[in-house]
Amino acid sequence: MKVFEIAPVKYIDNKMLVLDQTRLPGEEIYEEMHTKEDVWEAIYKLKVRGAPAIGVAAAYGLYLSVRDFQGTDIDDFARQLKAAKDYLVTARPTAVNLAWALSRMWDKFVSGIDGTGAASDKTAAMGFDVKTAKEVLFAEAEQIRKEDEAACFAMGEYGLSLLKPGMGILTHCNAGTIATAKYGTCLAPIYLGQERGYDFKVFADETRPLLQGARLTSWELCKSGIDVTLICDNMASIVMKNGWIDAVVVGCDRMAANGDGANKIGTSGVAILAKEYGIPFYMYVPTSTIDLNTPTGEDIHIELRDGEEIYKMWYEKPMAPEGVKTYNPSFDVTPANNITAVITEKGICRPPYEESLAALFK
Repeated sequence: MKVFEIAPVKYIDNKMLVLDQTRLPGEEIYEEMHTKEDVWEAIYKLKVRGAPAIGVAAAYGLYLSVRDFQGTDIDDFARQLKAAKDYLVTARPTAVNLAWALSRMWDKFVSGIDGTGAASDKTAAMGFDVKTAKEVLFAEAEQIRKEDEAACFAMGEYGLSLLKPGMGILTHCNAGTIATAKYGTCLAPIYLGQERGYDFKVFADETRPLLQGARLTSWELCKSGIDVTLICDNMASIVMKNGWIDAVVVGCDRMAANGDGANKIGTSGVAILAKEYGIPFYMYVPTSTIDLNTPTGEDIHIELRDGEEIYKMWYEKPMAPEGVKTYNPSFDVTPANNITAVITEKGICRPPYEESLAALFK
């Protein structure tokens, strides 16, 4: 099976299925989502993760929340949809795609209702009854998925233009095909390069505390036959010093208007090292992940997670004293001045990012 055939979220035969990434690499199991609570838990517990994949899951999940609505009153339907939207958005605060996808779905629906959430004359004129509303919402979720596939392929092409055959490439966390609808963001050029004989040599940080580089990135790349070497996070410096790394590629969960980018914890340290060793640091960011309403990285809310992930989750016995204080942020913010270029589906942005990012939306 090609790695591209592995989708983190599927909607087939009226069933929403999520690949439980917490079980990888040992088991490949898809769980069926039945309720909005199932979808919330899947996002919160990282069964589905990666900003684009979270957006796709949220879109299908919002549709799922009203799929079995039995009434015919569009106002009741709107209230249930709004409640589900407000609930799902709380699952993970940092990844902007979650709120973006839910808002896009809601905006599509309210094109037929007024600003108060009540049925309008426009609704009736459009024939926007409950049945039609469900069809519109499902079609929008499908469109979000398809657009992400196309965006990832485009990022792969743009990203590949920055790389040369035989390069050594370091990546942190997982921004591959299971973090998106298909192809991945920063791994997209790796996969395209593999098809075209580039013979990249990839070094994957294990990425503490959830080991997404070890469990997911190395699993993906091994599965697709790409030369990958797994390293601990604190080994990034030595492989750079050894001259084995020619470029760093990473994903992004939220990018501020000034080009500061939030990604999995440890990314900013990799960027600092890359700058020290004169290695280009490329951040791959779909436009849906760029938040022009967030001025700088200082304004990005950083999710804190249970400290047991640090000292207990991966061990047979706790590896730290019971009751020890912990600090376990999921993300850190890489300052724009440490990012060589931002690769989007619309092209490659370079500093000053305040100008180049804003130009994408004109």
